[in-house]
Amino acid sequence: MNTILVVDDEEKIRSLVRLYLEREGFDVEEAEDGRVALEKFRTGQFSLLIVDLMMPDVDGWRVCREIRASSGIPIIMLTARGEEFDRVLGLELGADDYLVKPFSTKELVARVKALLRRSTGQLQQVSSEITAGLLCIDKERHRVSIGNQVISLTPLEFDLLYFLARNRGRVFSREQLMETVWGYDFYGDARTVDTHVKKLREKLADPDIKGMLVTVWGVGYKFDPDHVH
Repeated sequence: MNTILVVDDEEKIRSLVRLYLEREGFDVEEAEDGRVALEKFRTGQFSLLIVDLMMPDVDGWRVCREIRASSGIPIIMLTARGEEFDRVLGLELGADDYLVKPFSTKELVARVKALLRRSTGQLQQVSSEITAGLLCIDKERHRVSIGNQVISLTPLEFDLLYFLARNRGRVFSREQLMETVWGYDFYGDARTVDTHVKKLREKLADPDIKGMLVTVWGVGYKFDPDHVH
């Protein structure tokens, strides 16, 4: 049974999210602020977190940053503000996805299910291992390495890299990546894809390796080991 931790200082939001997730068969625990959320995370077993960004004392950004230091658990951010800065900062701190309040509960449930499918390794698999130069992507062990160095990726970052590498040379639009890798329809913010590609390049620090993730201007992204950069 998947247990989801819902973190929000608004009781009405927590209750609404709990209601719809429990209808789908999930177990739900609540935390009214970031401090309680971190305490529960350290002592509990959760499959996914839904975290509001704007909370007093310990906010959602800090929750995301501290959890990402030790865990790749899927995280969905909630924010009452629509400013691009909030969304991009949350994604750069390691969140997998975001929703702006007021949000559709149907959409939230769809995104929860998509992220959980990914974290349990159910993305379609063709080959267990992909290599390109010193880069090795091992699907079975869910591990990425450059030579002898293992690179720590979140489940979504891993699946994005694996999908592009599996289809090396083929260009995918942001919309196609959202639909195929994220697992649901594109909702209009290309920065979600852009930010995750940026994070991948930062983690694949070797210039020859990160250069394989190629931006095709006006189209999208591709994986090309032969790209001259």
